Amino acid sequence: MTDDRSEVPSDEADQNQINMAKAEGAAYQRSLMYMVEEVADNGAKQEKGDYIIGIAQERAEGMYQLTEPGKLEWMEPAEDDNCHLEVSVSDIGDQRFIPQLTVRATIIAESGEQVGPFEVPFLWHPGLYHYGKDIKVPGDGKYTVRVEIDPPTFMRHDEINGKRFAEKVTVEFPDFEITTGKE
Repeated sequence: MTDDRSEVPSDEADQNQINMAKAEGAAYQRSLMYMVEEVADNGAKQEKGDYIIGIAQERAEGMYQLTEPGKLEWMEPAEDDNCHLEVSVSDIGDQRFIPQLTVRATIIAESGEQVGPFEVPFLWHPGLYHYGKDIKVPGDGKYTVRVEIDPPTFMRHDEINGKRFAEKVTVEFPDFEITTGKE
């Protein structure tokens, strides 16, 4: 169930703008569920505070990186990397992706071995904006994935709808199955 705070017309957003934002958010959530259920090896999502937090896990994968202005270079995952963790963070009110966040993750094996915390940077993806990172985990198995989101420092429009994203949020996904390897 989502929050209704984004449904209140104000001097910043009329009902038509709110409806368009909700349609954009609904489309993003369909893409997120496709990633979680069809593309990734495993995924999950939950709501907490002002956020919908989704995670997905795939095998480590290469990406393009800007190495100098105008030059993109394909980078394979680091030699030891065997896991790609993806984190999606959306507004619980309109369900749209939230950019410019500081997202950290910690992955805890059943044995207690811990990877992280590590920052999960923004990644451009043609199907779903998300935060993501290649990492090394001990191997296939069940883990607890902890995600921490700092309150963003960006400005917020709207005296009625803008009072959100002010608290640090931590969520855990226990018994999360990770499949290691490289794509």
